[in-house]
Amino acid sequence: MKTFRDKVVIVTGASSGIGEGLAREFAARGAKVVLGARSLQKLEAIAAEIRARGGTAACCACDVVEPDDCRRLVDTAVQTFGGLDVLVCNAGLSMRALFDDVDLAVLHRLMDVNFWGTVNCCKFALPHLQASKGSIVGISSVAGLHGLPGRTGYSASKYAMTGFLETLRIENLKKGLHVMVACPGFTASNVRFAALTADGSSQGETPRDEGKMMTPEQVARIVARGILRRKRLCLMEAEGRATHFVKKFAPGFLDRMFYLVMSKEPDSPLK
Repeated sequence: MKTFRDKVVIVTGASSGIGEGLAREFAARGAKVVLGARSLQKLEAIAAEIRARGGTAACCACDVVEPDDCRRLVDTAVQTFGGLDVLVCNAGLSMRALFDDVDLAVLHRLMDVNFWGTVNCCKFALPHLQASKGSIVGISSVAGLHGLPGRTGYSASKYAMTGFLETLRIENLKKGLHVMVACPGFTASNVRFAALTADGSSQGETPRDEGKMMTPEQVARIVARGILRRKRLCLMEAEGRATHFVKKFAPGFLDRMFYLVMSKEPDSPLK
C-alpha cells in the first residue's frame, strides 16, 4: 500500500479524540472511511463533514464489546465499499486508581473494551484483510510498553492487545497481513475525561495540562505514515521511544521514573 486513495478503512472509537482525528486524516488522504462508535448521532455529524469536504465516509453504531456490533461494522464496510484494507482498533477506555482501591468491575470493563473490543473486530475483519493483504492497527499506549502506576487495568489491557496482535502477525506471516501496534503518549482527548476512577465513575476532568500533549491530529498523521511504511511498532514522541529503549537496559530505573512522574500529578493516588 503506497497510498490510501480508494482504500477502505474502518476506525473504531471514531466519534471523538484520536478516532475522529484518524477518520478525518484517512478521508483527507482519499480513503473510503467507515466510522464506528456507540454514538450514531456523533458519527453521522462527522461523516457529513467529511463528505462536505469531498471525502467518502459511512458510519455504523458499534459497541466493540458486542461481537454482533463488530460483525455489523465490518459488513457495513464490505457491503458499502466492496472490501476492506485497514482496520484501526482505536476504541478505548482509561482509568486512574490504585489497585488497592479499585473495584474489580473497573478492570473487567477495561479488558472488555480495550482487549476484547480489539479481538471482536479482528475476528470479523480478518478474512477481508487477508484477501486484500491489508493492515490491522491497534492503538495502544506507552502504558502498553511499561506498567503505568495508577492504571493497572489500562496497562494490562494494552499489554494484552499487544500480545494478541503480535501473535496474529506471526500466524499470518505467509498471508501478507500487516499488523502495527501504535503507542501514543499522553494525548489531549476526551478519553482522559472519561477515565474510570476506583468506583467505576468517570473522572470528569484531566489531572494533566492538555496544552503540553500531542493532539489527535498529530497522532493520526503519524499512524497513517506508519501504515504506509508497514511498521510493526509506531512510537510517537520522545517519551515513548525512551521508554522502549530504557526498559531493555535499566528497567528498575524506569520503574522509579514512572513512579516519580505519576506521583506528581494533581491529586495523584500514589502516596
